[in-house]
Amino acid sequence: MTTRMFLTGLCLLLLIQAAPAQQKQQRPNIIFIIADDLGYGNLTAYNPQHKVPTPHIDRLAKEGTKFTRFYSGSTVCAPSRCALMTGKHMGHAYIRGNSRAPLRLQDTTLAARLHNNGYTTGMFGKWGLGEENTTGAPENQGFDAFYGYLNQTHAHHYYTNRLFEIQNGKTVRVELDSTEYTDELIVRKALAFIKENREKPFFLYMPLTIPHAELHVPQQYVQPWLHADGSSRLQPEKPFGTSEVKSYHPQKQPHAAFAGMIGKLDEDVARVLALIKELGLDNNTYIFFTSDNGPHKEGGADPEYFDSNGPLRGIKRDLYEGGIRVPLLVRAPGKIPAGVVRNDIWAFWDMLPTLCGLTNTPAPAGIDGISFTNALHNKQQAQQHSHLYWQFNEKLYKEAVVQGNWKLVRLKPKGKPEIVELYDLRKDIGETNNIAQQHPAKVKELYTLAQQSKTPAELEVFNWKTE
Repeated sequence: MTTRMFLTGLCLLLLIQAAPAQQKQQRPNIIFIIADDLGYGNLTAYNPQHKVPTPHIDRLAKEGTKFTRFYSGSTVCAPSRCALMTGKHMGHAYIRGNSRAPLRLQDTTLAARLHNNGYTTGMFGKWGLGEENTTGAPENQGFDAFYGYLNQTHAHHYYTNRLFEIQNGKTVRVELDSTEYTDELIVRKALAFIKENREKPFFLYMPLTIPHAELHVPQQYVQPWLHADGSSRLQPEKPFGTSEVKSYHPQKQPHAAFAGMIGKLDEDVARVLALIKELGLDNNTYIFFTSDNGPHKEGGADPEYFDSNGPLRGIKRDLYEGGIRVPLLVRAPGKIPAGVVRNDIWAFWDMLPTLCGLTNTPAPAGIDGISFTNALHNKQQAQQHSHLYWQFNEKLYKEAVVQGNWKLVRLKPKGKPEIVELYDLRKDIGETNNIAQQHPAKVKELYTLAQQSKTPAELEVFNWKTE
């Protein structure tokens, strides 16, 4: 009897001691992977006929949920990431175009929210929202760990003599052997972060630089796309020279190089999936995969050849669907249903409140985003956007509004009359048939929404004079 009582008491004691650890483990880990300039059609999960198979990324769709109407924050790098981090669309965001302007200390970021809620936060890849020694430096925006590029121009170079890293709480330059491929270095650091933090809740942000130009990847990834004589299997090849854009490395076989980069990206995701399983974190980790905007046509890239935007019109820097509609795959075994396809209309600025919802983290007030946690779990998503809005200005000013299947695009060349286009995406996903003249009332409604969706930019560089 005494022995039985002792054993019972010991079991109770062990259960009590284990309870806090189990409670901690119940807080889910978040891994958020962003590809750079990856088109809607560059994954075989979205475009089965794509020339480059992506079996490991496709696993996220087979074992999770695929969203078909998810949108980036903008049509280029920095503003898209600003929308993701701050929960504000381009009518209200602080950073609305590519620049070196840093986020301010008062800008509440997703990383800061999670950090303040006890998450260990790490970023490995391209930041784009502040240089070292500025208010936008990663350590000032909620990150405990960082390794990678600080700005988009430096990130053009996959072989470089430097990257940046948070050391002793501060972002500093670290010297590199310029023969090492930076994507590989970045992924190794990300995997090490997972291992180091496997016993506590973590937020891993992986804004990878692939497949952004320059088109440069180790030969082992190009080799599968070459014949035995070294010629490309993806003909016709059009060599790219540095005389066209000096910041990009020349590439004799851009098709083969691009295919190799997609292969490397797919391998990167495979390694993350394998490690999560090996460490026993599979059932408590949400993995998100998306892209920061549509496909690019730089450094020899050929989006038409690869059908990079699938059925969509436009590429990076366009506000047509091909410039802003991006893949979103979400996997979390036991939490996210497998093999589900959803057409909820949502965007980068919804990620802040959504991830806050998943982690029981207070979301900030005064943002444009709403939580789509119900959609993630394949439940009825009662709260919906009345519309989505974008603005952008390179060469000409552009605005777009999405309201259900309606899409308004406004183009305003400086000193010339504006062009207003209307599309019904249900019937015309490729935006080939402008029906503005047939639906003047809808044009007026969406045009008014565009005007109501923006406030003057706080940074003068984004106060675009459009007349």
